[in-house]
Amino acid sequence: MDDDCVPIMTYETLAVPSTPSTLDAWVKHLDAVNLPIPLHSHTLVCQALNDSRRSLREIAEVMQDSPALALSLIREANYHAHGSLSEPSESLEVAINRLGLQRTQALLERLPALPAEEMPLAFRQIQLISQHAAQQASGLFGNRLARLWHEIYWGSLLFLSPLWAMALTHPQQLDEWERRVFHQGECASKVEQRLFGVRLFEICRALAVLWRLPEWVLQGYAVITEEQRTLVSVLHIARDSQNPLRQQQRLDANPALRRWLGQPAHTVLLANGLALSAQQAWDSPHNLRWQYLTSLYLQMPLDELQQQVHQNAASSGRYHALPDLWHPAQSLLWPWDMRRTNQGLLQPAAPPSAEALALWRKHCGKLLAEPSVFSNSMHLTTCACDALMACGMRRVMLLMADKTSSTLRVHQISGLPKEVFDLSLPINQSTALQRLMEHPAQVRLTPENNKVISAVLPDSLRSLFPGEHLLLRSLSNHGRTVMLIVADQGGGPFSQTSVQAFGKTAQCIEKALNSFTARGR
Repeated sequence: MDDDCVPIMTYETLAVPSTPSTLDAWVKHLDAVNLPIPLHSHTLVCQALNDSRRSLREIAEVMQDSPALALSLIREANYHAHGSLSEPSESLEVAINRLGLQRTQALLERLPALPAEEMPLAFRQIQLISQHAAQQASGLFGNRLARLWHEIYWGSLLFLSPLWAMALTHPQQLDEWERRVFHQGECASKVEQRLFGVRLFEICRALAVLWRLPEWVLQGYAVITEEQRTLVSVLHIARDSQNPLRQQQRLDANPALRRWLGQPAHTVLLANGLALSAQQAWDSPHNLRWQYLTSLYLQMPLDELQQQVHQNAASSGRYHALPDLWHPAQSLLWPWDMRRTNQGLLQPAAPPSAEALALWRKHCGKLLAEPSVFSNSMHLTTCACDALMACGMRRVMLLMADKTSSTLRVHQISGLPKEVFDLSLPINQSTALQRLMEHPAQVRLTPENNKVISAVLPDSLRSLFPGEHLLLRSLSNHGRTVMLIVADQGGGPFSQTSVQAFGKTAQCIEKALNSFTARGR
């Protein structure tokens, strides 16, 4: 097949404006979608098919870089095998062998080929997630279950493939689902009913059945849609990661649950759970759940698993990341709690929960008590630090000025290494500290002013709070500036609720300082 036969199409020819609202309508609609493949991949595959020296395995390896092409070929092979005694094709090499080179070329001619930049961003993003999942699956399970490598890799790559078609035709709905469910924590069933008229993974499961995707893909959807109670039971055990002996005892006490957990098919679901939830953040509740489950499945300590998962993500990032797409490996360069928005930018940290705010109010009430309830300054600053953490801060440092107001020494910390207690900062060596200690003031670092303000802060202080977002607040006691508070939410953008609570907490601490020292007068 010559290069000039490449069917160049624009996305407008693919778009379908109507939105289905029933399961049958969604399946019919998405099954009819022809997924585009990158023009560059199309050219390379054409060359491989026309090269008589290439084996089927070599041709399959060239095609692997285009997930949409792999899916289309496997679907086509399974469609022709439907009704026969043959099992569904569970790898690309098997699909090509069943179709033969002539029908493979004919399918390639029918598929739209587009420059990558002309494909919808959501479509390319969801395929990137699938590639990341396949990398996680290979890295975590490929060596342990070497004989099942094909099932693990292809099942993991194709697990989210029903969403590829949805991302192509209805990217706005899929983006809104991600924003509301992952980033805003709304109830998934309610969001999906409103956006799709049916549960999202019911659509995926129905398409997986129709397309005769690998059996492990179907088993993964069965867990999500039918076996949630079992999954929750396993998660309860998995969360007890600090006590592996007790975990094993609980599994031994329930042989059915232990057998369920040990199924090799779960590798596909675990890899996709890790990859999809990492799109939000590495320390999000969603991602931590999948880390706990994978840790229990592999009988691996959680910290070792996290290290392996991050290495796999970095490998995936090197192979698959593109400038206009978000890959979770990027956030490994920053604190884990940095979040991604739908535009690939970092969004503010989540606001504190109702329980955290209730605890924050309790600490603030103690700080405002008259007369002071604190027996010494350490007692007071411990309460102050607890209040700041309860309002959403992730790293906190309280420094006190010495009697001559020439040096600041660390008095209390949270979220920082204990060695920080040895830190002392000469005030006259930093213009920022001088201004903060002249009179009470608050400074908020942002990406816009970070470079200027960081240049006048002590390096020893700034290095403890990496990131472009930081709060500094100095407090007075009977007219003398005596304390400096430094806090952040992991270096990423602040939650506005936490910023407001930080300011109120500082006022409470200042009143507590004045009340505490007045008591002895």
